[in-house]
Amino acid sequence: MTANISFQHFPAMPPPGRMYSVQQINIPPELPDILKKFTKAAIRTQPQDVLQWSASYFNNLSKGEALPVKQRLEMPVATQKTDSGLTPGLLKDLHKQLANKKTTSKEELQERWQGLCLPLEQLDTLLVLGNFSDHIDWMHFLALGCSALAESITSAMKYACEILTENEEDGVARIQFDTFVGLYTYLAHIDGEIPQEQIDSFLSRLQETATRQNNMIQVDNFYNLMK
Repeated sequence: MTANISFQHFPAMPPPGRMYSVQQINIPPELPDILKKFTKAAIRTQPQDVLQWSASYFNNLSKGEALPVKQRLEMPVATQKTDSGLTPGLLKDLHKQLANKKTTSKEELQERWQGLCLPLEQLDTLLVLGNFSDHIDWMHFLALGCSALAESITSAMKYACEILTENEEDGVARIQFDTFVGLYTYLAHIDGEIPQEQIDSFLSRLQETATRQNNMIQVDNFYNLMK
């Protein structure tokens, strides 16, 4: 027995290639602003792998975490060690994402590092150099990151001040003297060629300047002394 099927009860399918009117398309009101911010962030950050970086961007956005975004577009610097892809802007962005923790795990650091499309070989080199365990002192890693960008401990500390400064008013990079002492002492010990007497003498002279500046140190306070 053949069943009688009436096609009148089925909705008509739209023909292939049918164009829908604007009134039929529902655009979430927040979408234009999200895409605008995303586009600006991508232009500033210039990720080597846009898809990988985009995944990290929207993952952090959905969690309400700091985004993997440079504050501004960086211009190439001839003296900067950029063979690894690491730049002051990217290191500052890593700090923005991880600074709320005294220590971070290797897994989280690796995730943030890859989110910025940085090569894992460079990360492994820094981890070995710092002899880090599973729990990484973030400020020590930051110091090594500055060292990777620099030609000397002097320029490494300059990068550190520029990355850590909270001063945006007059553009002068300055940090707490205690923070400077911790970073400089760590890098000097990693270097292994600066006598402890020289470290102590330098910090003692610098402390006199810091005392006059509300316990703050800026780049020109130490740059000439360290040359």
